[in-house]
Amino acid sequence: MYPSSPTSRVREARETLGKRLREIRKDSGLTARALAAAAGWHESKSSRLENGRTSPSDEDIRAWTRICHAEEEAADLIATARGIDGMYVEWRRLESAGLKRVQESVLPLFERTLWFRFYQSQVVPGLLQTQDYTRAILDTVVAMRQTPDDVDEAVAARMHRQRILHRGGRRFAFLIEEWVLRSIIGTPATMANQLGHLIGATAAPALSLGVIPMGVVRGNAWPAEPFSMYDDKQVSVELVSAGLTVTQPREIAEYSKTFSELAGIAVHGASARRLITSAIDALG
Repeated sequence: MYPSSPTSRVREARETLGKRLREIRKDSGLTARALAAAAGWHESKSSRLENGRTSPSDEDIRAWTRICHAEEEAADLIATARGIDGMYVEWRRLESAGLKRVQESVLPLFERTLWFRFYQSQVVPGLLQTQDYTRAILDTVVAMRQTPDDVDEAVAARMHRQRILHRGGRRFAFLIEEWVLRSIIGTPATMANQLGHLIGATAAPALSLGVIPMGVVRGNAWPAEPFSMYDDKQVSVELVSAGLTVTQPREIAEYSKTFSELAGIAVHGASARRLITSAIDALG
């Protein structure tokens, strides 16, 4: 099954939490109106929480479980609610402290991951970017989202992060759409250097690079939003306005299946290098 939209997954997670709150209330014998009165809330708040329209705060959950005499449920419910809040983070909020901090924030995740899978339908994956290509991307981010301009520091942080490629005991699988090779980021010279760097990257023994050709019969391998998989423990999804973190095993399995479908229509090795070389030639 092709993964559902990221925003729908957040909504589903909130609705699932709301259903659990409803079960706890019903088990206690209280009506939604009675619970709201006991908590000092407007009666509509119970309904909003139970239907997933409002995210409960830690205090909301503590009050709910206390009134329903289910205090032992509070810790798990709070952890679940916090996890949902952390699933969807707007880029403007994440980048408000600067782009360097965004680059550095993923280092712990990279350090503990042994199997990396990246699918990119927009740009060259960060671990395979040249310095000038990264700079062109981050300059655009600053211009579009009015983030603090610490591009020099952020570029250096991303280049430093690429050292993970040369550490033993790790595997890297990259999939990109052919139009990523044809989209000029920065100047033609920047793009030519970036494509040449990709050809060199294909020689690394622990790294595979697949390119999905334009015009290929897609079958079940539809284009998707860019996503990164870290072992079988986490998926990070890139949206236009936000980033989504997926940790539910069922959803991770969906992304794993999608990655396999996409890999199945990609070309690798010499065939991938021919597509990259063709894109270089097209630059003139």
